[in-house]
Amino acid sequence: MIKRILLALGITTMALTATACNTVRGVGDDLNSAADAVDEET
Repeated sequence: MIKRILLALGITTMALTATACNTVRGVGDDLNSAADAVDEET
């Protein structure tokens, strides 16, 4: 029973970590895109 709980917690942690990495990468891409747009306007 404890092994199942630990396994579930481990899988949940890995899933949340992967999601956070994608979110941070997406924000970085958005900021880069915005900076490029500003550069093109000036």
